[in-house]
Amino acid sequence: MKRILTDAAVFSATILLLTRCTDEKKSDTGEIKPTVAQYGAYDSQVKWGEHLVKVGGCNDCHTPKKMGPNGPELDMSLMLSGHPEQMPPVDFDPKEAAKKNLIVTQTFTSWTGPWGTTYAPNLTSDSTGIGNWKEDQFVKCLQEKKWMGLDNTRPLMPPMSMMPVTEMSVDELKAIFAYLKTTPAIKNVAPQAALLPPPAK
Repeated sequence: MKRILTDAAVFSATILLLTRCTDEKKSDTGEIKPTVAQYGAYDSQVKWGEHLVKVGGCNDCHTPKKMGPNGPELDMSLMLSGHPEQMPPVDFDPKEAAKKNLIVTQTFTSWTGPWGTTYAPNLTSDSTGIGNWKEDQFVKCLQEKKWMGLDNTRPLMPPMSMMPVTEMSVDELKAIFAYLKTTPAIKNVAPQAALLPPPAK
């Protein structure tokens, strides 16, 4: 019986060591670090966040477009800087918007509909973007769909309100935030949303 218990203990210890070896690795300095599995198979939280930003479509609205040979394409010199502040305001006609349901500017950074007009904000590391944001503020903004992640503020409006960001895990949102904090700082103050009162029920 003692032999069986000893064998079981050795077996358990071996499994534990093997598991530890697959979950951790030593750096050149001997420091134990988590493997890439912790970051969705990427080398770091920032790299994981960069991947999530690309596949999550953040550039679709937050990066202005320029006309290329095959139509609109991302202007990566303005990556994630939001609606260009120097552009004239959208000529908004509520009746026309209600008739068409949706109007999008040529930069794809401004959206007009029955709710009013919304502008993609600056997501770069600049202070006019999210440079001064805290991680928990960013997570709250996307998890609860609250403007700037602050209590007692308006909800996020279309098209952001339609994005499935609430399906993301907290770790994924933190990775996105970590990446955004490393982006080139672009000074750009996107206009505030011009919202219409909700229709009477």
